[in-house]
Amino acid sequence: MDEALKWRHSDLLFTAPLAGRDALIYVLVEHQSSNDPLMAFRMLRYITRIWDRYLDDHPHARQLPPVIPVVIHQGPGRWNSPEQMLDLIDLDPVGKKVLQDWLPSFRYLLDDLAATGTGQLRDRGLTPQALVTLLLLKTAPGNPQLPAELRPWASQLRAALDQPGGGEAFIALLTYIELVSEAPASELHNLAASLGPDAEEAYMTTAEMLRTEGRAEGLAEALAQVLTVKFETLPEDLPAKVRAASSGQVQEWTARAITAEKLDEVFS
Repeated sequence: MDEALKWRHSDLLFTAPLAGRDALIYVLVEHQSSNDPLMAFRMLRYITRIWDRYLDDHPHARQLPPVIPVVIHQGPGRWNSPEQMLDLIDLDPVGKKVLQDWLPSFRYLLDDLAATGTGQLRDRGLTPQALVTLLLLKTAPGNPQLPAELRPWASQLRAALDQPGGGEAFIALLTYIELVSEAPASELHNLAASLGPDAEEAYMTTAEMLRTEGRAEGLAEALAQVLTVKFETLPEDLPAKVRAASSGQVQEWTARAITAEKLDEVFS
């Protein structure tokens, strides 16, 4: 990933079967509050870098895997930037039509959370962890009313906790909430307690680290513990890397850790 752009987003790269072959699904979560008119071009850059890495790993390849780009926008305003590369080319419509066979043309998939109601989110056929993650991306940043807004989602939160690996994923969710929301600690505690003793214990673990080590250090420690529980054996230098990172970087890694199946997906 482009180091200069890391602060703007978190990204995940998944592999999924498609027509008997492996397809790469590149998911980019936009943290900025405004639109990015050049997003189609940025996605094109990311896709070519993915292919570069693929060719480094498969030097004898003569074809490239499909890469399906997805942008998840969580800003307060709706996304209205161009969703296809051809719209960024500075030509009139006639010129584009004449030259389109020789111009880069692709469209990224857009999931605009700002234009999606919570009822619409609830109706999606998603796993509880994925559903709660999207809900938090939409509602958590800067929100002092978050605990009250999460109470109608108690069954989904409980289901996310009950899934395999749900304990560490729930700590990652709590860490994200602590990092980005303005919710009072007492209300978060009450919400966790209402979900059961294990949820309350997860909250207390996260809160204790924040109290004893300070916000930035505590969040880094929480992420380090999530990674340890989820992936068991970590590289020797990884805990120090996490603790030395900025709060913004820890936020990105925590968001990725919620759904990552491999350690490399957290730090890609």
